[in-house]
Amino acid sequence: MRVRLIWVGKTRDAHLRALSDEYLKRLGRFTRVEITELRESGASDEREGIADEGRRIISALRSDALAVLLDVEGKQWSSLELAAEFERWQTQGTKEVAFITGGPYGTSAEVAKRAQIRWSLSRLTLTHEMARVVLLEQLYRAHTIIQGLPYQK
Repeated sequence: MRVRLIWVGKTRDAHLRALSDEYLKRLGRFTRVEITELRESGASDEREGIADEGRRIISALRSDALAVLLDVEGKQWSSLELAAEFERWQTQGTKEVAFITGGPYGTSAEVAKRAQIRWSLSRLTLTHEMARVVLLEQLYRAHTIIQGLPYQK
């Protein structure tokens, strides 16, 4: 099963980018991972920007992908529950899981509608750059749990 990460904007902080790269490398030992980094909208109007980014997110999604939107209103999973979800997706024959992180103003209603799952990393407010690190770390942790490796202990 392929994991695809779709997010808006670059990770500008060098320390967070280094952490993301490290977890991306670790995760790559277990599964194929692709990142689709979309540029932030240049629209002056917030609503217009969200709509523009939403169109680009949807066009970046493969039609057969299971879309998981990172959303503060989404369901919260423990690391063990995330690992169980991955195992379920693999058992169901899911070819690609796409994790979507919107821009600083959120995502459009169309993106939320397209997503089959809405997942909240935390009730805390995280920067988008920090959320990427947490996402990658949790995906790596889920795979170590599935494989029975000691990282998660």
